Amino acid sequence: MSTTINDKLPPPPFHFQNQSPEPPQRPIWQIVMVAAIAAGVQFGWALQLSLLTPYVQLLGIPHTWSPFIWLCGPISGMIVQPVVGYYSDRCTSRFGRRRPFIAGGSILVAIAVFLIGYAADIGVSSGDKVENSAKPRAIGVFVVGFWILDVANNMLQGPCRALLADLSGSNSGRIRTGNSVFAFFMGVGNVLGYAAGSYTRLYNMLPFTKTHACDVYCANLKTCFFISIVLLLSVTVVALTTVPENVFRPENVEVEGGKKMIFFGEMIGALKSLSRPMWILLLVTCLNWIAWFPFLIYDTDWMGKEVYGGKLKKDSAMYSTGVRAGALGLLLNSVVAGVVSLGIEQLARVCGGVKRLWGGVNLVLAVCLGMTVVVTKVAEASRRFTVDQSGVATLLPPSAGVKGGALALFAVLGVPLSVSSN
Repeated sequence: MSTTINDKLPPPPFHFQNQSPEPPQRPIWQIVMVAAIAAGVQFGWALQLSLLTPYVQLLGIPHTWSPFIWLCGPISGMIVQPVVGYYSDRCTSRFGRRRPFIAGGSILVAIAVFLIGYAADIGVSSGDKVENSAKPRAIGVFVVGFWILDVANNMLQGPCRALLADLSGSNSGRIRTGNSVFAFFMGVGNVLGYAAGSYTRLYNMLPFTKTHACDVYCANLKTCFFISIVLLLSVTVVALTTVPENVFRPENVEVEGGKKMIFFGEMIGALKSLSRPMWILLLVTCLNWIAWFPFLIYDTDWMGKEVYGGKLKKDSAMYSTGVRAGALGLLLNSVVAGVVSLGIEQLARVCGGVKRLWGGVNLVLAVCLGMTVVVTKVAEASRRFTVDQSGVATLLPPSAGVKGGALALFAVLGVPLSVSSN
């Protein structure tokens, strides 16, 4: 996918009075270099969305508790992005306003994915039993790593988009180009991440990832995360070393009552001043992401359980096949989203304006999410089994029509997801 639950535009920069004149726009190659960081970020997000819901159940976390773990995404998005945006706007570091936060976020991502990948190993080495279905110590390590990962990703995305705006100067066309390139690289990262997640033998690249506590699925996940670390750190180091950032030196900070304006007070004041159409827009956006949330959490799990009919313990091979098919569907989703993100302006003109385009894709989202129920019912009605000579029934994969319908839903959903994230 070209975005995640947390990937929304950062809050608008807070301005200072009498600050230094805004620097001129930079060459387009510098914008591309910074936007490429999105590929590294989204590679990791793709692995989260496609592999982690099945993984937490393998660690012993009940299916119904998965959404509570994923709540860290919206919570960190509401808190971390605005706070990071506030302080990065006022950062006077000699390295620039945005680069320290981007570098810090990348390091935290590397730490977090290491904890997630090695959660089972750390849990078993500290007392968990491999044969037990629930591994409490591994779950604890996983949850800590998961929350750090979501905080770090939100710490990265806001400053990256803000840096793109800084490099664009006051040129609104260049800002739109920067956002489109950023969305394109998000699609690239998603395609690579979902492709890696759908490949079953990736752990052969790093055979040490398969251990007594970590089976093939876990080893594949661990290998994917190692690739994610290398990709993210590589693009971040290249971007931050080749794209200089001006040091911010405010002359007079805006004050109120002799004190700096408090961030949350500013937020409340901004909300009070919103017009009624803006409140309606925010409400629809809220409902939009409420609709996306369950799909983003359970999309591959839905493919494994509802479309393919597998279970974690019984028919686990069929469940894993369905999860990989879901990762393939997310790859198709990302390809569609990446292509659409490059042509949003042209698409808006064809539809008669941005408002009509946005309203139309929300209707497409509603129809596609409703069609998941239809695909589930058809898959259940057409479930097939084969019986061997001993009378044991073995579940067969769904028909080509069911698989094609499910994958088509993933692909079509790339259109509303791309428009919503732009």
